[in-house]
Amino acid sequence: MDVSEDLLSRARALVGSQGQPLVARHAVGTAAIADWCDAMGDDNPCYTDPEYAAKSVHGGIVAPAATLDIWVRPGLPAQSPSGRRGDDPQSKVIALLEAEGFVGVVAVNSELEIERYLRPGEVLQGVQVLEDVSEEKQTGLGTGHFLTTRTRYSTTDGEHVGDLLFRILKFKPGTGSAPKGEDSDTPKPPPSDPSMRPRPAINRDNQALWDGYRRHELRVPQCRSCKRVFFPSSPRCAECGSFDMGYLVASGKGALYSHVVVNYPQVPGFAYPIPVGLIELEEGPRMVADLVGVTREQLAIGMPLEVEWLDSHPALEPGATDSQGPITLPRFRPATPQRRPETRRAAEVSEGEQLPIWVLPVTPTRITAGALSTRDFQDVHHDRDLAHKKGSADIFFNINTSIGLMERYVTDWLGPEVLVRALRVKLGAPAYPYNPLTFTGSVTSIDTGSGRAVVEVTAKNKLGSHINGTVEVELPR
Repeated sequence: MDVSEDLLSRARALVGSQGQPLVARHAVGTAAIADWCDAMGDDNPCYTDPEYAAKSVHGGIVAPAATLDIWVRPGLPAQSPSGRRGDDPQSKVIALLEAEGFVGVVAVNSELEIERYLRPGEVLQGVQVLEDVSEEKQTGLGTGHFLTTRTRYSTTDGEHVGDLLFRILKFKPGTGSAPKGEDSDTPKPPPSDPSMRPRPAINRDNQALWDGYRRHELRVPQCRSCKRVFFPSSPRCAECGSFDMGYLVASGKGALYSHVVVNYPQVPGFAYPIPVGLIELEEGPRMVADLVGVTREQLAIGMPLEVEWLDSHPALEPGATDSQGPITLPRFRPATPQRRPETRRAAEVSEGEQLPIWVLPVTPTRITAGALSTRDFQDVHHDRDLAHKKGSADIFFNINTSIGLMERYVTDWLGPEVLVRALRVKLGAPAYPYNPLTFTGSVTSIDTGSGRAVVEVTAKNKLGSHINGTVEVELPR
């Protein structure tokens, strides 16, 4: 028996084993719920507003459905020799695998089934069963094994509240699938580093606008005499002839008036294809800017947009405020959908109905906040150096953050009192910093009699599909 067969044999000997009940160190708490809401950007008042929650279907504050599996986690002390790690079947298999070099880790599947929502003050416990350890698999990340567990959650007085099927990949860094060879006749795209773009010409007429961009203010020219707002800059007002020019700080919101997708010619500093829009600002003028987080197929005349900022060029001279200084460019993404204040009825939802596009900027802060608010202290989610050592290009979203964002996306669209019954997700491409996620969704089934509905959700970035999942909900009848 070779080493890999012996390792698999020892690991599979634990399949079917059950861990001791893991009891949460702390009760479900309103502060922890609020931290989770902050990290996800979820403003559902059923989670944080006692007065609203008391009048809701819940009758009081509840924890979001996506938090079911975070409460029994041992927390940061589990990473120390004196911590509690190692008592459950999954941890025992992980110890076997890491001893043989399978130190990389990534979650790939999670299925939460919600029996009921948790309330502040309740103490949770979980019992884990190891369901499977796969044979050695070759993946894009590396050679590794998939571990599947199922955990049953209940309160400490024995009331069943939900279940989790969870699958992770433990892999050897540096053993990933080699990229496919490229045809030598196929021209390579130019480098897309935005600092390689031509620097803009900054002069007396547009200096105030570029100064505002550096402060992330969308300034547009305004005539001080007749108050006309226009774009681009001009030394003289075309309406009244005045040379007294100022500016107005725009809201950054607008609508798509027209668009084109640029493929050629390809020059350094841009990632092709480039959707370019003519945006009609709320204040009236129209301006041309890049569109991000949206494909040609998703573009629609009149779609609401909002500004975001690209700090594209560092300063060539310290302290310079002209074209030698730092450059910030305005660009636009689909506007973040507004949370629905009233919950939709089952009869108001139809099969095939599309959810609005949601483009989510991904930053190191958001990644770290998501991990910590879900009590996930795996270093690959907050320590870039250790993430590199474990075979990752950067820190990335943990699966609980991805699920939490998926839940927020659906419940914002359906309303605060919709009941989430299940969250099922399969992860694909990692969500790294500065690589926005574009969420789309559709209703795949609706039963107006029971109020049960299934919403399919995908979230993609430039690496591919990050989330493929479903949210099963119950709507008021």
